[in-house]
Amino acid sequence: MQAKIEKISPLSALAIKNIDEQENKPVDFLSFREKLSFANISHPEKRKEWKGARLAIKSALDAINLAYPGFYKDEHGKSYPMDGYGNVSLTHTKGLAAAIFHKEMPVGIDIDYVKEKVVRLGPKFLDPSEIEFLQGDPILYTIAWSAKESIFKCQGRKGISLRQHILLSPFSSDDKVIKGKIHNTDFADHYYSVKVERIDDMIMTYTIW
Repeated sequence: MQAKIEKISPLSALAIKNIDEQENKPVDFLSFREKLSFANISHPEKRKEWKGARLAIKSALDAINLAYPGFYKDEHGKSYPMDGYGNVSLTHTKGLAAAIFHKEMPVGIDIDYVKEKVVRLGPKFLDPSEIEFLQGDPILYTIAWSAKESIFKCQGRKGISLRQHILLSPFSSDDKVIKGKIHNTDFADHYYSVKVERIDDMIMTYTIW
């Protein structure tokens, strides 16, 4: 998947960055708190991933003409703007980082490469009804994994199991939007729509409204 910046609406945008291409880019826009966090990351790959995600969210904000407020993580590990306005989700996979922002609605984003081994791992994150309609297809399994990750990131709470609590409606490889819900929790069932984009061996999913 190529680097991209996409304005979804006047209130929302996403960006994907090639991590290696961002290595020499300046990060003067970071908040003081973020600069401290960045300085304390010792692992080279984790530093690149962290920086790539921040550059991605900066590009997304630029696309809708919003200033970069700085971001922090709550006790559940979900990122929030330091100024209290808007919602963000960050993700990365080998060589890529991505971010999505919405000024009003919760968001979740995920990117993953299609790999054959995901079928073997299916029982760890899929309900039996999902395994039935996915029919052993690595592409569908990757979409399912990615969509559940996006929903998980959107809802923002620990203790939610991809297999037990997030259930996807049947979908095919041609579907651009798939449906899912969080159920069997102490909260009322909550329903999600997830946009799916596939480029070569890469899947990107993100929640929509």
